[in-house]
Amino acid sequence: MTYIIAEPCIDIKDRSCVDVCPVDCIHEAERILVIDPEECIDCGACEPECPVEAIFPEDALPDKWEAFVKINYAYGEGEGFDVVNQLTTAYATEHNVQNPPLE
Repeated sequence: MTYIIAEPCIDIKDRSCVDVCPVDCIHEAERILVIDPEECIDCGACEPECPVEAIFPEDALPDKWEAFVKINYAYGEGEGFDVVNQLTTAYATEHNVQNPPLE
């Protein structure tokens, strides 16, 4: 099992999770951070650090954000940031995602 970063991260990308990750498995795409499932050691250090509560264990991801499994796995499967960016933008457009910036 790995952790998944979901919709609340879009256009926020706080990076607090990156700072605490012991294996550097969190990567920054254009609009979202993603966790490489091949690198993630399931330690859970990232989850409590996220100020917008965007990080979930894969088996506890809310159903409404199931699309983010594919987005996170796209990076880890070698598809790279182009695919992550395309999937994220498509999701954000379809769901009219407008996350307010952190203050």
